[in-house]
Amino acid sequence: MMSEKTMIVIRIRGGIDCPFFVKDTMKMLRVDRTNCATILKETPSYLGMLRKAKDYITWGEPSVEMIKLVLEKRGRLIGDKQITDEAIKELGYEGIDALAEKIKSGELDFSSLVGIKPFFRMHPPKKGFKRTVKRPFRDKGELGNRGEAIDELVKRMC
Repeated sequence: MMSEKTMIVIRIRGGIDCPFFVKDTMKMLRVDRTNCATILKETPSYLGMLRKAKDYITWGEPSVEMIKLVLEKRGRLIGDKQITDEAIKELGYEGIDALAEKIKSGELDFSSLVGIKPFFRMHPPKKGFKRTVKRPFRDKGELGNRGEAIDELVKRMC
């Protein structure tokens, strides 16, 4: 079985003048507020959803270190408690490092974890956005697919 890539999706723009079908798609992606993030597997259905909401979100392939950082700093258990190694061990995993490794390799779907909220409430990026927010990343903007460059944004938002 070939392992699927893992993506982190972050909502950048608000919902004013946003078409209803895009709002609905972002709700299904679990990024229904600005500066919300989630971790998804790269499947054809998710890629279609990302294409539909590309004018409001950014995404890319994070490193294991970034997944671990997001889990430790912004991840929450049900009841709004912070994720710790002890809490992860109670859920049946070895620790945050092992969990991040399994999520990155595609062995484990982040949204299927019981007891952990399937989204992250991120801070706005430190020092703000570097470029125009309404343009695609490839055209010196902030939206759309970033690839490996998502790590830098995630680090500033944690």
